[in-house]
Amino acid sequence: MNNEKEQFRRRMLNEQKRLPDEYVLHASRIIQEKVLSLKQYQSAQSIFLYVSTDREPSTLRILTHALQSGKAVYVPKCISRQEMLAVRIRSLAELAPGAWGIPEPLHWAEEIKADALGLILVPCVSASLDGKRLGHGAGYYDRFLAGKADRAVCLCFHRLISDDIPITDNDVIIPLVLTEEEGEKTAGRTEGRLD
Repeated sequence: MNNEKEQFRRRMLNEQKRLPDEYVLHASRIIQEKVLSLKQYQSAQSIFLYVSTDREPSTLRILTHALQSGKAVYVPKCISRQEMLAVRIRSLAELAPGAWGIPEPLHWAEEIKADALGLILVPCVSASLDGKRLGHGAGYYDRFLAGKADRAVCLCFHRLISDDIPITDNDVIIPLVLTEEEGEKTAGRTEGRLD
């Protein structure tokens, strides 16, 4: 299974690299608008979201909006090869490239557990509309969300959606996968909300 999964990951990473810049910008704008219109986002007092890289659905607008709206905003901080923390930021200026080259807080005073968050936005290399998620292979999000994924939403470009994602017992199923297209499914039912 691991070999099959790694081959699939390599293939999808190549697909990700080939996405046209115009598509990434356009799809990111739509995905961010969808997140901002979610009831879960609007009602969440605390939100955890990844800081996007150039080939992922952008989260910059969501980060900015959440900070300006007075939400408690948490982002990933990898403290070892096994553990990722949800660390609070109060400004984008607190972010700098971390261990993987991804912007993260260099210093922090406050962290939170997954089950105390109102909404968790998760990145992927690929996902299926029924909640299977393929990450980069380090397992950070699967460990962070284990048994606590009920408030998680995966953001994925529609061109990277696949029904063929190999999964293992350790892989967490995400209740809602959002793309720029219509007709998302939530954990086996076709809807656009978790509620």
